[in-house]
Amino acid sequence: MCGANQTIVTEFFLTGFQNTQKFRVVLFCLIFLVYMCTFLGNLVIILLVSSNNRLHCPMYLFISNLSLADLIITTSIIPNMLCIIWLDGHSISTYGCFSQFFFVFVPTYAQCCILMVMSFDRYLAICLPLRYSSIMNMNFSIKLVLGSWIIGILLIKAITISLISVLDFCGSNTIDHFFCDLVPLLELSCSDTSAVEFEIFAQTIPVLIFSFIYIIGTYINIFLVILKIFSTTGRQKTFSTCSSHLTVVSMYYGTMIILYATPNRRQSLKVNKTLSLLYSVATPLLNPIIYSLRNQEIRKSLFVFKKIA
Repeated sequence: MCGANQTIVTEFFLTGFQNTQKFRVVLFCLIFLVYMCTFLGNLVIILLVSSNNRLHCPMYLFISNLSLADLIITTSIIPNMLCIIWLDGHSISTYGCFSQFFFVFVPTYAQCCILMVMSFDRYLAICLPLRYSSIMNMNFSIKLVLGSWIIGILLIKAITISLISVLDFCGSNTIDHFFCDLVPLLELSCSDTSAVEFEIFAQTIPVLIFSFIYIIGTYINIFLVILKIFSTTGRQKTFSTCSSHLTVVSMYYGTMIILYATPNRRQSLKVNKTLSLLYSVATPLLNPIIYSLRNQEIRKSLFVFKKIA
């Protein structure tokens, strides 16, 4: 609880990247360019999937929702990050901080679920091809996508935000980060944060750890099936359909597990910011590149889209 001589914090000051004044213009331009490429790349994938009937199938529905999640995450973080870089720090209200937390972590949790669903989709397509159409139809895939978003909303809004919003913040209001991330936010609280820490750790078990284990398990089965394919060309073609998904999973889960699946939250803030930069800026930029350049149908649709434009 806040003491009698302590002021209750009504806004936070995000410091962003310290000691970067000499490179402020370069860093601002670089982050802005990354944001524009990320925004346009993911938006193009969403438009292609929604407008092209050939892409109205479960796999591209999942890809477009990954792009939607990336758009929400980057738009929630990067515009404010640009203000922080340009102004050498930027204030945000407690309400704005909690809202940013919500719009960053709801799509983050949804992405974890969608990546798990995509591994199930690839498992059915490769290991049980005769049953694929009967199981993974569009109605079922839409329910899986909606369920992924609902899980994110319930876990973040109904549990995490409700617990964080009742914490007392007093004394220092400076967050050594470029957005309202969990670790630096809890560091500022003068309340007992053990319930929030336990709840976050308990959430990461099913959302991150179990889903990651499930993905690894499905791909072990997929690789065993691929090894039984006698044709080298067929083996390479089958593996190529999974490699882009595995690339995204490796980047995404690697940073997320290190950041949020470890019980000790007092890790280096420099490490925390670097890893957060990877999953909130780098991964959303790479996702459309990975899926578009390695996917023949996306490339064909993009070529047709360019001709029409």
